[in-house]
Formats: sequence, structure tokens, C-alpha cells
Amino acid sequence: MASAEPAAEHERILREIESTDTNCIGPTLRSVYDGQEHGLFMEKLDGRIRNHDREIEKMCNHHFQGFVDSITELLKVRGEAQKLKGQVTETNQKLQNDSKELLMMMDELRQCRLQQRNIATTIDKLTLCLPVLEMYSKLQEHMKAKRYYPALRTLEQWEDDCLPQAGLYRFCAIMAENIPRLRTHIRDVSVSDLKDFLESIRKHSDKIGETAMKQAQVQLSCDNAVTSQQRSASGRRIWKNAGSGTIVDRTGSSPLSEKDSGILNVKDEEEDEVPGAQDLVDFSPVYRCLHIYTVLGSRDTFENYYRKQRRKQARLVLQPHSNMHETLEGYRRYFNQIVGFFVVEDHVLHTTQGLVNRAYVEEWWELALSKTIAALRTHSSYCTDPDLILDLKNLIVLFADTLQGYGFPVNQLFDMLLEMRDQYGEILLKKWNQSFRQILDQDNYSPIPVASPEEYQRITGQFPFQDPELDKMSFPKKLPFSEFVPKVYSHLKEFIYACLKYSEDLHLSSTEIDDMIRKSTNLLLTRTLSHCLQYAIKKKNVGLAELVQIIINTTHLEQSCHYLEEFISNITNVPPDTINATKLYGTSTFKDARHATEEEIYTNLNQKIDQFLQLADYDWTAAQGGGQASDYLSDLIAFLCSTFAVFTHLPGNAIQHAMLPGKVAQTACMSACKHLSTSLLQLLLDADVKQVSMGALQQFNVDVRECERFARAGPVPGFQGDTLLLAFIDLRQGAGRGHYGRTEDESPPLKGVHCGLGKFASFSNPQSEASSGN
Repeated sequence: MASAEPAAEHERILREIESTDTNCIGPTLRSVYDGQEHGLFMEKLDGRIRNHDREIEKMCNHHFQGFVDSITELLKVRGEAQKLKGQVTETNQKLQNDSKELLMMMDELRQCRLQQRNIATTIDKLTLCLPVLEMYSKLQEHMKAKRYYPALRTLEQWEDDCLPQAGLYRFCAIMAENIPRLRTHIRDVSVSDLKDFLESIRKHSDKIGETAMKQAQVQLSCDNAVTSQQRSASGRRIWKNAGSGTIVDRTGSSPLSEKDSGILNVKDEEEDEVPGAQDLVDFSPVYRCLHIYTVLGSRDTFENYYRKQRRKQARLVLQPHSNMHETLEGYRRYFNQIVGFFVVEDHVLHTTQGLVNRAYVEEWWELALSKTIAALRTHSSYCTDPDLILDLKNLIVLFADTLQGYGFPVNQLFDMLLEMRDQYGEILLKKWNQSFRQILDQDNYSPIPVASPEEYQRITGQFPFQDPELDKMSFPKKLPFSEFVPKVYSHLKEFIYACLKYSEDLHLSSTEIDDMIRKSTNLLLTRTLSHCLQYAIKKKNVGLAELVQIIINTTHLEQSCHYLEEFISNITNVPPDTINATKLYGTSTFKDARHATEEEIYTNLNQKIDQFLQLADYDWTAAQGGGQASDYLSDLIAFLCSTFAVFTHLPGNAIQHAMLPGKVAQTACMSACKHLSTSLLQLLLDADVKQVSMGALQQFNVDVRECERFARAGPVPGFQGDTLLLAFIDLRQGAGRGHYGRTEDESPPLKGVHCGLGKFASFSNPQSEASSGN
């Protein structure tokens, strides 16, 4: 068992040596030398080598004959090979000689193919570069033509599409480096154009506004054409029928002419079509700059810049000139600039996407509206010309209608116009006050003489006067009233028309217009005309005849008030019996004026009587009285007779209309007699009269009898019996207190004067009697 194990191990090592690579045999041999059977292994190895040598020898012996045969054949082939080599060499030489031309042609072909390939490559590269060059050329053309937005779009396409496809060429790199500079140039140029645009619209905003207002006016004229035709027919009826067939005299002087100012009237001549705002303004700089900034990614920057610049312009536009109130053109320029500003903003709002929005425009409109209204209130307050106020109102209406057509709310403007209506009314009242005073100053206070039917028709056309009896009379004849009546009536109608003109186009109902006209007319009647009549009545050097004529005039004007009512109803189309309709106060105004005139007549008569009584010079110590009335009293009686003759010699109709002498004449006569009686009694009882002689009382009695004779003569018809004598009853039967030899401490009554002046029994002082008795 012990010898079997080393043998097996040696066998294993031998197999491993046979099968293992030489580089790895070291470990195997070391295991042999490390063991104790080294000699035995060497024996085994030698035996194995001998075995292999025997096998090699066997194999060589087995293949030797074949090897010999092969060598023999190889020797035979060598000769043929030499022969073949010669043939091949010869053939090669021939081939070399024959292929030289072919090689040259092949070399040329190769060169051609190389050139062809290079050309194709070049074409391909040029094909990629040509769009870059073409786009660059197109970019330069846009820049030269100042088409900056297409240039920017071309630049964007050139940078994003063409340059990446062209490759990394030097010229492409140079072009790419210029792209930011080109963008900056385009942006700067577009901003410069925008600044020019903003400056242009700032300078021409008034022209833009004027054009827009003309467009609105033309549109309104077209819309109201049918209505105007209908109103013109009714208007002719009003002129002819108002006031019982009266026609206003437009040729006479009046504070306000019937002709419109003409500032807003569309001309009848053929005109070219009014251009629109977009036709006057080139908005392309705005669009171009907006698109450019959008492409550059700076849209917010542009929006902020545009709005900031427009805010500055808005502040300038909304600042009125200091002398704007002096002329209508000042207001017109102011409105044109505002309209021009908002027309531009409205156009930008509807043609751009978000450059300005509705909230932004409405915010500026609210600010503009408040500033405009404040400016108009301030400047219109300086105006004293009703024509200018009316033209300003028409201009404001057109201004409001124009902006309302663009969608802006304008209710506050119409509210302001209603406020201005009161100012307009006050200015009218002041102007009519001057006109009324001028009429009263220029009037001759005499009945109007009429020499021909044409003249009669002209006067009755101005004033609604109808008198069948006067119509039957032949020419020449006299109308009962003076020129003051038709002129005042015409001016009243002119005032009503002036009020109507202001109320037009204010979007008021007929009832509101009617109420406004009636209230304004009432102010004219109760304040202006009433004060003017008081001025005429209280004026110095007004005679009784003039006062009587004023009574007649006011009576006729009072009777014409219902014609004014009808006139207002006709022009406003509001029936006079409408509920809550304001009534005219003309009747009460003229009644008050007439009553004041009557009182003035009574006062003037009494003043005249006082003036005559100041001439009285009684000698209270005269021994004997005269047989005739005193001179001052005779003159006074003559004056009263001539004065009351003015009443009695008036035309019948005038007396009937003015209720003279049945009322005024009788009252005036009674008042004069009472005042005369009271004044004479005061002369007799005056404290300065210390004593009265019989002769003085006789003269005084003669004067009293003269007064009674005047009363019995009936200077004014209509008194019943001796009614007028009652005015002197206090003088005749009142017995007054007399003095004879009166001192400051004692004032005993006169004897014999207790039952009237008819008894003159004794005129002595009791103390005197006592002394004489002594």
C-alpha cells in the first residue's frame, strides 16, 4: 500500500506535466523535489520519455515514404514554377506597360471624383449658408426701409433657424455677434418713432378732436333730420298762431337774436366727407413699437412707458388756459384737445391687445371729467354774455355727445349744464333788465298813433290786441297803449325763446322744459320787470299823465298774460292744464305795478298840493279879508282841474280798460280833497299862529268856499251827490282849535269858532274880557 501511493502520485505528476503549459510546470516540479521519492520519479520520467520516443519513431517510419514522394514531386514542380515565374514576369511587364495610360486616366478620374465630391460638399454648405445671406440681405432691406418690426421678425428667424443650420463659419460668428446690436438699434429707432408719434398727437390732438366732433355733429344731424322737418312745420305754426295770430318782430331791438350763433351748424354747402381719427393719425409707430417690445420680451416696459407719457400729456390737455372764458374759441380748443386725447386712447384700446385696458381709460376719463367740470364751472362763472353761455352750452352738448358715441359716460356733464342753466337765467335777467329800462326810458308814454293799416298790422303782430270798435274807426287813429307795451311783450317772448334754446338737446322731457321756462319767466316778471316798472314809477319828473299811461299799459299787459301761457304751451307741446304745471305770475305782477302807480299818483297829487300850500301866506292879524280866494289856492284849483281833465279826456276804451275815472280818478280826487282839507286845517291850527283876526278868518272862509265850489263842480264824474264835499267836512264842521292872543302857557279856545267857520260872534280872549270889564 505504501509503494502504490507514490506510484500513483508520480503518474499524476507526469500527466500534469504532459498536459500543463510550460510556464506553470514549476509548482509541479517543486512538489517532486520536496518529496522523498526523487530517484523513483526520475526513473518513471525516463521511462515515459523512452515511450514517447518509440511512438515518434513509429510515426516517422509510417510517414517517411509519403514524405519522400512529396519531395520528389516538389522537385518536379520547381522547374514548372520557374517557367511560370518567367511567364508571369513577362505578363506583368506587358501589363505594366499597357496600364500606364489607364493609371493616368484613373488618376485623372480620381481627381475628378475628388473635385466633384468637393463641389458637392461646397454646394451643400452653400445651400445651408445662402438662407443666412438671403435673410441678412432681407434684414438690411427692412432696416433701410425703416420696416423695423419685419426686420425684427426676420432677425429672429435668421437667428433661430438659419444660423444653426449654416454651421460654425467665421462670417456666421460675426453676424451672430451683431445680433444684439441690431436688436438694440431696432428698439431705439422704434422708441424714437414712438416719441415722434406722441409729440405729433399732442400737437394735433385739437385737430383730432375737432374732426371727431364734426363727425358726431354730422351723425346727429342725419339722425335728427326727420325730427327737424317735423318741428319746422310746427314752429311756423307757433310763430303765426301764438298770441292770437301774433308774429314776433324780429327786426326790432332785442337782447337775443332769433338767429342761432352758427358755431355748431353744419354748412349747407357740399363738403367732402369728414375723415376719421384713424385717417388723420398714423398709429403704426405704436403698433410697431408694441410688437417689437413684445418680440424682445419687454412688453411690460413698453406699456409702462406709453402710459406714463400719455399721463403727462393728459395733465397738459386737462389744464385750461387762463383766458379760456374770454372767447368761445378758447372753450372749443379745450374740448377739442380732450376729445382728441380720448379718441386716440379709444382707438388704441380697440386695436391693441392690452396696451391700455378699459379700466385704465375709464380711470382717466373720470379724472378728466371731474377736472373739466371744475374748469367749466370756474371759467363760465366769469361770463356775462348770454350768447356766449348759449354757444358754450351747445358746444358742451356736442362735446358730451361725441364722447358718448365712444362709450364714455357723460351724465355729469348734463348735470353741470342744468346747473349752468341758473347762471344763464341770471345773466338773461340782467340783460333783460337793461333792455326793459331802456324801453321805459325811451318811451314817450303816449298812445301810439297809427296812420295806415300796414302800421296797425305791424303793431298788432307784435302784441295781441283786439278791439272791434277801434277796428271800425278810420285812419289815422290811436292805440290806447304806448310803444312800451308791444316792445315789452316782444321781449318777453324773446326771453322765452332764449330759455327754450338753452333747454334743447339736454335730454329733458317736455314737461321739464315747460317747467323750466315758466319758472324763468316768472322770475323775469316778478323780479326784473317788476323792479323796472317800480323804477319807472318812482323816477323823478314823472308826470301824472305818464303815470296814467303806465296804468293803461300794465292793464293791457295783464290781459296778454294768457297769450304768453298759450305761447309757452305751443313751443313746449305741454297742455296748459297739465297737473302741477307752473302758472305765470304776470297777472299779479302787472296788478301790483298798477296799484303802485295808483299810489304814486295819489302821492304825487298830494306833493303838488303841498308845494302850492307852501306858497300860502295868510296874514292872521289882517283887519279885513279879501273878497276873492287866495292866489295860491286859485292856482291849486286850476292845477287839479287840468290834472283830472287828463283822466276825463282819455279815450273811452282806455278809460274802460283802466277803470278810469270810476276808480283811480275818483280815488285820486277824493284823496286830493282830503289832503287839501287836512293841510288847510293844519295851517289854521299851526302852533306858530298866536292869534287870528276876523279878517283872516274871513279870507280863510273864502278859500274854504272855493274848495267846496271845486268839489261841487264835480271835477271827476261818478260821485253821487255831495260825496266829494265830505272831504271838507272836517274843515267846515270839525271846529278845530283856534287861538287869539295865545301865549305859550295858556291856549284857550277861540270864541265863536266852535260850530264852524260860519259863526264869528266874538274873537276875544277871556282874560281880555276880564280886563276890559274892569
